[in-house]
Amino acid sequence: MQRILLFLYKIRAFLLFVLLEVIAIWMIASNNSQQGAAIFNSSNQFIGSMLGAQNDVVEYFSLSSVNKSLVDKNAELLTELEKLKQPVDSVFIELDSLLSSTFQFKGAKVINNSLRLTQNHLTINKGSNHGIKQGMGVFNEEGVVGRVKSVSNNYASIISLLHTELLISSKIKSNDVFGSTKWDGNNPKMAKLLYVPRHVVVIVGDKVVTSGYNAVFPEGIPIGTVVEIKPGPETNYLDITIELATDFSKISYVYLVENFQQLELDSLYQSTGLNYE
Repeated sequence: MQRILLFLYKIRAFLLFVLLEVIAIWMIASNNSQQGAAIFNSSNQFIGSMLGAQNDVVEYFSLSSVNKSLVDKNAELLTELEKLKQPVDSVFIELDSLLSSTFQFKGAKVINNSLRLTQNHLTINKGSNHGIKQGMGVFNEEGVVGRVKSVSNNYASIISLLHTELLISSKIKSNDVFGSTKWDGNNPKMAKLLYVPRHVVVIVGDKVVTSGYNAVFPEGIPIGTVVEIKPGPETNYLDITIELATDFSKISYVYLVENFQQLELDSLYQSTGLNYE
């Protein structure tokens, strides 16, 4: 405290000068309307700039909560959109339960993500307490991300599309020919589209989306774009390489999709001995 007082004593002349300057400016502004208006406008501009900078800082640190709110809202809108997409048999026939919406969407934040392994996983900040269940499909605003593998109370582990054992039921959007997307463990931006017959016409630039043939994903979620087509090592199928729609190095938030009829479909497939991805 003594040092502070000593320092103020040393600069007493400067402090007196500043005080007199402030008094002089105040007197000029009070007695001269033109100069007062100029000073007022200048001070307003300075204060406005300071408040703008403060607001930018506050907005930056609040982006996380804003993003979370947007993800949750988008999940609700996706559920409503899926209801509107359900087919109608006839305007004269009342829809039964089979034609009601079967999908519900939830939002979550990614808190961990691996890229360099052959079997990569993600972790999200929601679990069974938030309605997350094993087997749910996962995607973001770009495209497919993976499937939920295991769930705890507040977290869930997701099998990434960058996992050599994950198959995603897919189709070529331009001709509705279906196959399966699988990552080969090499480039995290590329994957293979399998089981497309050699007689099918496929061109570079064709879009690959989810087929809707299984109970995991709705139809039409982006997976990737065809970048290379070659005759496959097996005589019956093409060797198709696609560039993935999802940039796995930048995933922050994801959507999870639940099919309310998945258990029924699983039971049906098991009883008939059928397999699906």
